[in-house]
Amino acid sequence: MKFVKNIIFLKLSIILIIFILDRVSKTYIINLFNETQFNEIYLIKFININFIWNKGIAFGLLNFGNQLIYNLISGLIGIISLIILFLAFKNKNYSGYFFAMVFGGSIGNLYDRIKFSAVPDFIDLHYNNFHWFIFNIADIFITLGILCLIYDEVFLEKKRDEKNF
Repeated sequence: MKFVKNIIFLKLSIILIIFILDRVSKTYIINLFNETQFNEIYLIKFININFIWNKGIAFGLLNFGNQLIYNLISGLIGIISLIILFLAFKNKNYSGYFFAMVFGGSIGNLYDRIKFSAVPDFIDLHYNNFHWFIFNIADIFITLGILCLIYDEVFLEKKRDEKNF
């Protein structure tokens, strides 16, 4: 029973840490750009801080500018987030931790969608004139969690299946 409580505590900790990192980073960037009035801050050769408000979903996709569609998409994101939370606690293997990472990021962005009607994005990766989509800390953990879930499904699940035979 103590082992189960430790797993639950660890998954909740993952979710909370990701949410807090996301909130702190976004709050800092919002305040920085409100105070300085800069549009872009050069960090290093391939990373800038470029603050934008994303009214779409992942990487600015599906930005229709229609409040009803925005609310429907936000509601769908909320439902999917609840399913991800369920999967985080249902799965007993590593994938439960990966789902917790995805959920931690998704509630960070969902919080912004509800509070600001947009998600603040600010990390701008680029090489010469090629710029990737601008993203935030929550997006990093959502992406990492999904990549880990894919890895788990493709490679680790196969090993688990081989052990069971």
